[in-house]
Amino acid sequence: MVNALIAKKIGMTQLLQDDGTMVPVTIVQAGPCVVVQKKTALKDGYDAIQLGFVEFIKPKNVTKPMAGHFKKADAAPVRILREMRTEGEAAMNLGDKVMVNIFNANEKVHVVGTSKGRGFAGFVKRHHFGGGRASHGSMFHRAPGSIGASAYPSRVLKGMRMAGHLGSARITVQNIQVARVDQENNLLYLRGAVPGPNGGYLVVEKSGR
Repeated sequence: MVNALIAKKIGMTQLLQDDGTMVPVTIVQAGPCVVVQKKTALKDGYDAIQLGFVEFIKPKNVTKPMAGHFKKADAAPVRILREMRTEGEAAMNLGDKVMVNIFNANEKVHVVGTSKGRGFAGFVKRHHFGGGRASHGSMFHRAPGSIGASAYPSRVLKGMRMAGHLGSARITVQNIQVARVDQENNLLYLRGAVPGPNGGYLVVEKSGR
């Protein structure tokens, strides 16, 4: 059984509940996805399927090895591929489609994506340091303070929280509630926010908890 699929973030909006409350939701285009490859424990050491997010891609942008890979599955070339583990050999064939109807309203899912890139960020923005006093003459407003001792070990220890690259990291948000499922348009309405910018690709998988 396939418990996950590839999705594309569209944006955020609100849903009006029956009791009059407004619920913030993120709309994602969940599929359709196509099975491009099957892996079995007997041949590959584990059970999994490779899904492709059905989306137009120019033929000139497909390399010859990948074109042969898609031809073997009798599937049209896709831009995004992700491998999903399965419990036992999946009862699916190459070219089969996985649709948004594998999810139900009010169930919990995990969402995996890449966070927005923020470039080089200071330690206040990156690690939420408080900095020094803002009073006049303190000369210590947004400075990091001490980063190590002088005599021993006479070096900066690895992992010290300092300024540096922020964002563009793999983020998993667990147990997000599915507020609504639109099977006609392949849309999922997820309660709250999910990682990444609009147009970014996600993996939405059923929560085992």
